[in-house]
Amino acid sequence: MERGSIMMILVLALGILSLANGQSATNVRATYHFYNPQDINWDYLRASVFCATWDANKPLEWRRRYGWTAFCGPVGPRGQASCGRCLRVINAETGASEIVRIVDQCANGGLDLDVNVFRRIDTNGKGNFQGHLIVNYEFVNC
Repeated sequence: MERGSIMMILVLALGILSLANGQSATNVRATYHFYNPQDINWDYLRASVFCATWDANKPLEWRRRYGWTAFCGPVGPRGQASCGRCLRVINAETGASEIVRIVDQCANGGLDLDVNVFRRIDTNGKGNFQGHLIVNYEFVNC
């Protein structure tokens, strides 16, 4: 293979990776789920999360490093391709944010945050009152 061809393939691969990390969405509905991973030692199998098939045997430090979320947002990878990826989730009204790891799938068209994460970014209490938050998210490295 010619050096120019190799360089072109490398540039294309890097471009695809940067697109994957640059994915984001605004004004997305985020509900909450009682994963409470701290009560089950961050055990994906006990939580019965979708990503357990691929990530249940990851080191404990990896599983507990970030809060958990189910992902079914309008922008980003689906299924196995989303497992283990991280999002910065930002409360659209208050700006409070947190990084979360995708551990599950959902069907609400947005996010289903662990209740602890939900409470931390619901800094004005409106999310608890309404039963959901409006958030922005972006995929980030984790």
